[in-house]
Amino acid sequence: MKDFTFTFLIMAIALTVMISCSSSKKTQSETRTEIADIRQTIVPDTFIMPVIPDALTNPDERAKYLSLHFWDRFDFADRKLIERPEITEQAFVDYINILPYVSKEDADKSLLYTLEKAATDTLFYRHVASLFDKYFYDANSPFRNEEFYLPVLQQLVQSPLLPEEEVSRYSFQLDMTLKNRIGQKANDFHYTLESGLTFSLYELRSEYTLLMFSNPGCPTCEAVMTQLSNSKPLSDALAMNTTSRTMLTILTLYPDNDLTEWYAHLPQMPEKWIHAYDKGMEITQKRLYDIKAIPTLYLLDRDKKVVLKDTSIEAIESFFSVTH
Repeated sequence: MKDFTFTFLIMAIALTVMISCSSSKKTQSETRTEIADIRQTIVPDTFIMPVIPDALTNPDERAKYLSLHFWDRFDFADRKLIERPEITEQAFVDYINILPYVSKEDADKSLLYTLEKAATDTLFYRHVASLFDKYFYDANSPFRNEEFYLPVLQQLVQSPLLPEEEVSRYSFQLDMTLKNRIGQKANDFHYTLESGLTFSLYELRSEYTLLMFSNPGCPTCEAVMTQLSNSKPLSDALAMNTTSRTMLTILTLYPDNDLTEWYAHLPQMPEKWIHAYDKGMEITQKRLYDIKAIPTLYLLDRDKKVVLKDTSIEAIESFFSVTH
């Protein structure tokens, strides 16, 4: 993935300096009029930040205004900009960096308004949809955020601007995004141990369950297991397990059906964890979980409600560092 830096703050500072210099030579009334004109002007072949009104001094209000007016001066009718990632994709990355600083309601409004602006041109609409896919859904994206992606998907699956195959793909993503959302109860499934005994997820009695979908012999999986094994917050949580109360259970689950390699790797797996496989590939067949990549991590609470979905080691460590 191309590394696009977060530049909108620098641009905003430069714009503030420009306005200040201009104000020293003109009356406030003239300056406000010019700013109002600028705010409505689309500039071709580039991206220009919107001008935030001086009356908005509260950082939250300024972030809200910026999120709702970010694309006011961008020409979505100019298809040449699709081939200019240093302009369009960079602006998109700057835009999605603003969203965590506004309320969920305002973020949703901004996301839908972005799609509305992009609908000026069919090809540009498809391009913007692909950027949302790339940055909010792709397993390798550092900006992955299904809660932001959800209102976008709900709009895309109804769009007459997309070909059938793209609508079908976004419909699948919507279906998977709606499953196992944070705060909701995770889908139950059965897992089978080396002994052949089978249990269900809901049968686990633990304050927290760290669910790790993994494959034997996967280098990334092995690296993640090593990091989790060496994690002090997780080690501290595991140390709180007693015969009467289990603070943390780590369950690794192999979601495939070729067990030869899985059995061969069992002696190398952490001893204090539970290691199991999905007999009959129930999770895959019923599409119970969205496993975009291996490994995939979920953190569940005692009621099997999702605390962290498709998450990172850092987020898990942070949770246990704060909670315990």
